[in-house]
Amino acid sequence: MRDLAIALDDRPGALAEMGRALGQAGVSIEGGGAWVVQGRGVAHFLFADGTAARTALERAGIEVLAEREVLVQRLRQGVPGQLGELTRRMAEAGVNIEVQYSDHDHRLVLVVDDVERGRAVSEAWTREREDSPLDPPQGQ
Repeated sequence: MRDLAIALDDRPGALAEMGRALGQAGVSIEGGGAWVVQGRGVAHFLFADGTAARTALERAGIEVLAEREVLVQRLRQGVPGQLGELTRRMAEAGVNIEVQYSDHDHRLVLVVDDVERGRAVSEAWTREREDSPLDPPQGQ
């Protein structure tokens, strides 16, 4: 999975143009979001095929700022504090989280400055969770 950082104009229709370019190329968005920050549109979207997405966008004249590998993690929704614990471990390992969002399968997506170190933290987190009991029942 790949995250594309995309520059969008801050005007009506900019996001629609991006969606249309991807749709015409047969490229599906797997997750992400778009924001306006200080008058500039910035989007981060997740794609199974980053190359196809980049090609479709650039052919439509839409600027792709970066294409990056991501870390994907499933949090236990019934257990409070999961995001804080995982991100604390990333910080302790010296990993800076630059972008965070969810995909369409309710998984946490992280774009980090050191993907190898971040992957090690994420894999350790997954192993620990596999060895621990399942989520407690709701209300307990």
